[in-house]
Order: sequence, then C-alpha cells, then structure tokens
Amino acid sequence: MPNSAAVPHIFTRNPLPSALADAAPLTGRLFLSAIFVISGVSKIAAPAATIGYIESAGLPLAPLGFALAVVVEILGGLALIVGYRTRLVAAGLTGFTLATALAFHGNLADQNQFIHFFKNIAMAGGLLQVVAFGAGRFSLDARR
Repeated sequence: MPNSAAVPHIFTRNPLPSALADAAPLTGRLFLSAIFVISGVSKIAAPAATIGYIESAGLPLAPLGFALAVVVEILGGLALIVGYRTRLVAAGLTGFTLATALAFHGNLADQNQFIHFFKNIAMAGGLLQVVAFGAGRFSLDARR
C-alpha cells in the first residue's frame, strides 16, 4: 500500500474551489429533500387516495402508515434541508426509501414500477453519501 506522500494531491485534497465545495452539500440536500417534502404535502392533500394506495399494496394499518409517511417525509425533508442531525436523518430516510421501494415498487416486470424502484435505489445512494460525508458548512450541524 503506497504511503500518503506517493498519492497524488488530487485524491487527498478537495479540488473544488472553496465556495463550490461549501455550496455543493447544501444544493444536494435541497435536491434530495424536494421529493420528500412534495410527496408528504401531496399525501396531506389527498389522504383517502393515499390510504387506499397503502391498502392496495396489502399493508396493514394504512391510516397509521399514512400518518407515519407524512411525518417522515415532511419532517425528514425539512431537517435535511436545514442540516439538522443530518447523518441520522439521512440514514432514516434511506431506510424509509428502501422500504417504500420494496413495498410499493416491487413488481419489476412493470416498467413503471421498475423505474420507480430504481429511482428509490438512486435516492438511497444519494442519502448514503450524506450519511458518509455529513451536511457540510451551510447547516445547523456545522453550527453545533
């Protein structure tokens, strides 16, 4: 294994300008959180339809599932935006995203379900980056 002096600096230092390196995590958190906040608000706008969809997936306690989904999506999305307990929130949203992929998008023979399943997988990947690298400079976490 080479020593750190033999590793090119491009792999040991952030090659991005400081302002871009500081703004990228905030932008990523905004992009990731958008789908959660929008989805949570849309559930509130149509609770009966959402509860019916949960029931159609064969999940028990659909009204409770509806309430939990709204709380996770809206509060988790907002916490991600402001960077509050970001690694923990991103880990929770990763679990939620993978669970919804399996519960609601498991029919991979259906092209629409296939796309939604792998969209959730991609979202989980982005969230895991947040778990690994944190919220960045522009966050409540950085102020603590």
